[in-house]
Amino acid sequence: MSEFESLYPFLYSGVTDVDAVLAQVTRSTTEKTEEITRLRADVLETYRDQLMECADAMAQRFAAGGRLFTFGNGGSSTDAQAVAELFANPGPDARPLPAAALTTDVAVLTALANDVSFDVVFARSLAANGRAGDIAVGLSTSGGSENVLRGFAEATRRGMLTIGLAGYDGGKMVEAATIDHLFVMPSASVHRIQEAQTTTYHVLWELTQLALME
Repeated sequence: MSEFESLYPFLYSGVTDVDAVLAQVTRSTTEKTEEITRLRADVLETYRDQLMECADAMAQRFAAGGRLFTFGNGGSSTDAQAVAELFANPGPDARPLPAAALTTDVAVLTALANDVSFDVVFARSLAANGRAGDIAVGLSTSGGSENVLRGFAEATRRGMLTIGLAGYDGGKMVEAATIDHLFVMPSASVHRIQEAQTTTYHVLWELTQLALME
């Protein structure tokens, strides 16, 4: 059974009755909604204190002139861009904060990947742009992306605050001594992991905004 078939079995059941298919779709949607609701609640309960500590640390960095750099691969790259956009352009009722996603500079990304190695695309970018007092947020559903881990290592060398979002059991990110705050979404579903990560970084953003008002 393919991954797609396991996610949407009603498309492969051979059932042609429209009502029966709709009932299966409804059941599948309900199950997925309940699953992500439980996961989000578990993550926020597990990391409640750490989320507040992390947001306070971020607020201190921003207040001192620090900048946020985000990075990840694939879907995590899209999330990294969403994090940077959330902090930089939050809307009229919130404070905009300096933030950039390393994955948006395609020229630098492809030059490093072609001329050096894809493993160093984030580390080299942070070496060129990061400084002590900045913030690095890396996302990986598996927790084992080599270029993300190297990015954290470089950020730590430069005195940056490091924040990681991972899935499954956290992978190599759990073992890394280069991540100040790590938030793991304990699920085997990439979809649920990324949905829970979205909730987590929105909570971090809200808490950071509140800390900056104090």
